Amino acid sequence: MTIKPLADRVVVKTVDAEETTKGGILLAASAKEKPQVCVVIAVGPGGMVEGKEVVMTVKPGDKVITSKYSGTEVKADGVEYNIVRQSDILAIVED
Repeated sequence: MTIKPLADRVVVKTVDAEETTKGGILLAASAKEKPQVCVVIAVGPGGMVEGKEVVMTVKPGDKVITSKYSGTEVKADGVEYNIVRQSDILAIVED
C-alpha cells in the first residue's frame, strides 16, 4: 500500500531516539520522549490551503522534528507512519 499525501500534508516515520549521546552519556527515558525526530517519507503538492498559497519546503528523506502529539497515526504494511501538516513540522535536522 502506498500513502500519497494531499495538499500540505507530509507522511513521516518516527526514528528511534538515540540511547546515548555522541559523548557517551546514557539518556533517561524521559529525555528521549521530548521532541519527535522523523524521516519524511512522502510530501503533498502544496497549493491553495484554506485560502493561502502553501509552498512545500520539506522533501522525502529529510529528517525533521515534529510536535509529540501532532498528526494522525496510520499503519501500512505493518509500518507505523504519521501524517502531519507541514506547519506541524518544527524544524529540519541537518547533520
